[in-house]
Amino acid sequence: MINQPSDSIKKIDLSTNIKIDSIPKQVSPITFERGKAYELGGITVTGLQKFSEQAVKVFSGLKVGQEIRLPGDKLTSAIKKLYEQKQFSNVDAYITQIDGNVVYLEFDVTELPQLNNITINGIKKNKAKELQKDTELKKGAMVTDNLLVTSENYIRENFQEKGFLNTKVTVDTKKDTTNVNTVDMLVHVDKGEKVKIKNIYFDGNKEVSDKKLRKAMKNTKESFLGRFWKGSKYIEDDFKEDLQSVIDKYSEKGHRDARILSDSISWNTDGSINVHVGLEEGKKYYFGGISYLGNKVYTDQQLDQYLRIDKGQVYNAKVLKERVLGDGTPDSEDISSLYQNSGYIFSQVNPVETKVENDSIFVEIRIAEDEPATLRKVTINGNDKTNDHVAYRQIRTRPGYLYRKDDIIRTIRELGQLGFFDPESITPDLKPNYYDKTVDIDYSVTEKGASQIELQGGYGGGSFIGTLGLSFNNFSMRNIFNKKAYKPLPMGDGQSLALRLQKSRFYTTSSFSFTEPWLGGKRPQSLSFSIYQSKQFRYDYTTRTVDKDQRLNIIGASIGLGKRLKWPDDYFTLSQTVSLQRYDLKNYPLGNILTFSTGVSNNLAYEINFGRKSAGPNPIFPKTGSEFNVGVKATFPYSLVNDKDYTSISDQEKYKWLEYYKVSFKGKWYTPLFDKFVLMSNAEVGILGYYNKDLGYSPFERYFIGGDGLATFQLDGRETIGLRGYENSTLSPTAGSPIYNKFQLEVRYPVTLKPSASIYLLGFLEAGNSYDTYDKFNPFELKRSAGLGVRIFMPAFGLLGIDFAHGFDPIPGQTIKSGWQTHFIIGQQF
Repeated sequence: MINQPSDSIKKIDLSTNIKIDSIPKQVSPITFERGKAYELGGITVTGLQKFSEQAVKVFSGLKVGQEIRLPGDKLTSAIKKLYEQKQFSNVDAYITQIDGNVVYLEFDVTELPQLNNITINGIKKNKAKELQKDTELKKGAMVTDNLLVTSENYIRENFQEKGFLNTKVTVDTKKDTTNVNTVDMLVHVDKGEKVKIKNIYFDGNKEVSDKKLRKAMKNTKESFLGRFWKGSKYIEDDFKEDLQSVIDKYSEKGHRDARILSDSISWNTDGSINVHVGLEEGKKYYFGGISYLGNKVYTDQQLDQYLRIDKGQVYNAKVLKERVLGDGTPDSEDISSLYQNSGYIFSQVNPVETKVENDSIFVEIRIAEDEPATLRKVTINGNDKTNDHVAYRQIRTRPGYLYRKDDIIRTIRELGQLGFFDPESITPDLKPNYYDKTVDIDYSVTEKGASQIELQGGYGGGSFIGTLGLSFNNFSMRNIFNKKAYKPLPMGDGQSLALRLQKSRFYTTSSFSFTEPWLGGKRPQSLSFSIYQSKQFRYDYTTRTVDKDQRLNIIGASIGLGKRLKWPDDYFTLSQTVSLQRYDLKNYPLGNILTFSTGVSNNLAYEINFGRKSAGPNPIFPKTGSEFNVGVKATFPYSLVNDKDYTSISDQEKYKWLEYYKVSFKGKWYTPLFDKFVLMSNAEVGILGYYNKDLGYSPFERYFIGGDGLATFQLDGRETIGLRGYENSTLSPTAGSPIYNKFQLEVRYPVTLKPSASIYLLGFLEAGNSYDTYDKFNPFELKRSAGLGVRIFMPAFGLLGIDFAHGFDPIPGQTIKSGWQTHFIIGQQF
């Protein structure tokens, strides 16, 4: 505050919004020359409670001995700096003394009180803590009018967004006598009852029904009995967004001039509200004609195939935009994508309305093709564990190649399918260079865990059962003898290695498998090898004794080659496997599987699979594409060449070498629905056949239908087919079935797809059955079920889940439907 008797200063400085009042500090007037430069002789500070005088002097930026003008920028700046500390509610500046050219100033400040205790009542404690954190109402905060107002508004709006439109919030403060210049705060929340939308009324609509307009509103919905999947609350921002959706709906129907005339709400006596929307539909328009300008690479006829809009069709601006610029999906078929997939990254395609005649709109597609671009530099970053060559061999964009949008999308899928990177975070950074018509691409990836461990133990049936399983999906076999590569294991070459051991008093199983996905390192040709052994002894569950003179030994091995094909396209694969199993029994009956208890049975088979897999990009939660496989597994037809009479020989001789053939088909399709929902459709069928009717169906390699579909400690090469809503294997005879079919619809919704844990919910309809003979095969005689479930995938432990399913039909031999079943899923395929 600067005072002089002849020219007192009292103003609001608009540049800083700082008030400087004229208040005399002494009886005799202090006079100064306006605008004169003075030497600052000293500064005093009054009004302090917690701050020191020296701190305020430092905050002001003024120093004794410096030159200062009254009034002037330096003094204004000093006051502004003190306000910027957000510690003071008021700052006044005074001249206390002038001695020649030396001036002495005083700052009179009012410190803001600090917040000590905060109490929020009227709501649950957890919600109060959440609001306190969000509003930054914490101990030590400076209590300003802005803090009080913004906190009150935030809390009120927080509840209003949840449908509590009548929420009332009061914020009171009182002085805290236990501390200097502190206050306690009491926030009272009265959220009232949740306000629901009873009715949504439209006025002025003739061409589009109320029902269709309400459906177009994605967030604002009417309430009705039984509605639980979507709220009927009124949120203003969502409502404004829905009004635009209403206009978009009219635009799709040809009413490009439709507009909202009014919108309001009215209250009902029961506390609910009605929403009123006034409309003007405008005229309905049609495509008068579409022409192209600037296209040289593609003819009008070729572009018409992508546009798919004829003269006279109802004018639909949304369809026009999607057919020209794309609908946002990876496989969008539009004119812009056509150019992008031919190297024309610098091309521009724009639809322009050129003329309106009566109810006809004429459109011109203006195309600036420019020149095709080539790829100059392609890099991948973020692969700290995975070696470069493993990542680079998956990319479809190579230096010197023509730029293609499809190749980028395919590269993202291939990198995600590896299982080493988080598919949701693979991001291509494109850096086009217009001057030399080149493009640099940098793929940013995030590593995720690629190994799994299974370690469990338990006590059951009088015996301890221990299991150890290790699965390394990014292994490096070439570094197995390199001590420096153990971090903790040699990793990074994309190979798969799995070890598993399970042991109890009466059985031991062990297995080893290895897969090299790029044999030789130059082509996508895989080599896989596995070997396993099992020993089982006769166990008496009544006496809990083990008889090692009664035992079953199994040893098996397989080797396979797989290859990615180039025709019909490179999503196709062909794999071939040769496997051998040897069953050695000694006084060990296998019930319905074999009729003899001592002897040897061998299973030497050749298997070939032809498939196509384009599902992705996330292998855990595919959103688009499909995968199918046709497989044949067969043994040599010994009975057709060995001249044995299979009607008279013993079972030991019959099954010394198993013979059979199996044909199977499995197909899955992934279809995006709306929002994040994805539909998975599945169809599969399996047939086990024989060469010789006197020998009949093989006692091994059969199908067992029902339950969770998990194969646990099975010795006979069986295939377990899940059909939720029924107990495991109850839809097949004890010895299994030679034929089955299954159909499935499953709607999935992702909760989170983070690398640490991917979680999705699902609802499903399933139907399937097994059949004893070809004569009884009826693909429409099915056991049906429906249910809900959840899946959790963690890299270290694989896939976990639970399903609650209801079986609508009885299992064979019973008359009561299966009813509700609970299935726990561990390690099942996605």
